[in-house]
Amino acid sequence: MSKRRAVALFVLLALVWGTAFVAIKAGLRTLPPVLFAAVRYDVAALVMLCYAAASSDYWLPRTRADRLTLLVEGTLIIALYNAFLFVGQQDLTSGVGAILVGVSPLLSTGFARVFLPSERLTAVGVVGLVVGFLGVALVARPSPAALLGGAAIPSGLVVLAAAAVALGSVLVQRLDGDISSEGMVAWSTALGAALLHAISLGLPGESLSAVEVTVTGLLAVVYLAVFASALGYVIYFDLLARVGAIEINLVTYAVPVVASISGWLVLDERLGGLDIAGFCCIFAGFILLKRRAVRAELGPLLARFGFR
Repeated sequence: MSKRRAVALFVLLALVWGTAFVAIKAGLRTLPPVLFAAVRYDVAALVMLCYAAASSDYWLPRTRADRLTLLVEGTLIIALYNAFLFVGQQDLTSGVGAILVGVSPLLSTGFARVFLPSERLTAVGVVGLVVGFLGVALVARPSPAALLGGAAIPSGLVVLAAAAVALGSVLVQRLDGDISSEGMVAWSTALGAALLHAISLGLPGESLSAVEVTVTGLLAVVYLAVFASALGYVIYFDLLARVGAIEINLVTYAVPVVASISGWLVLDERLGGLDIAGFCCIFAGFILLKRRAVRAELGPLLARFGFR
């Protein structure tokens, strides 16, 4: 893959995933949160299963590792992530939600230390974690008054969503299933949709009678299912295979920028100074944690443009 094509796909992925937060906010105005997420993945699963069957020879799970991988992805990365995110996003702006989700690479480092014995956390890495969580505190601002009044709950739910993704990513790396990325995404999406429906049934206010069918809601579901989920994951795994985990993880920090700008343009949302400072801290924490890998991955590219 040429650098130009990789950059174009990176930008496209940031645009699709960043604007997804605006689509979530728009859909939440008329749809119950968890049911909204479930329907999104119903549509996405149908699209992805058709795509996987047409594009991959190994799209059906064959081994125990494959099945465990799909179970982890469907439960943690799809179901729990989206349940926490959609409920928490009801009371947050698009940009703040995207910033808090950006803590997932930091959390994955902590989980990797527990579940992947080969991973080691240096003193600088510890500083990176502390700086990153300082950023979360700046965005969430969990003061005693906010905690007692419940104002910090939405931010806490989104951080839990990021933790679910981080833990799921580490466990998937440990399981190391052989199923193709297309099949993995398709089946985990289908399982995640089923689990989201089960969660929705157990929550108050999540009945079909609470659904208000609007053009905005339908467009939000279609956009999230086809573009943010199906197209987004295809681009993500294509880039992951070709440019590596460090460069693709940087999209996590481009997404809040896109989400903030699109939220301002479409929904008239604003980011405060502490939100921006928190984002900078989270990004700085990531760089400190992954400094060697970032230098190894991006060094040749920076050298090409005269940076040493």
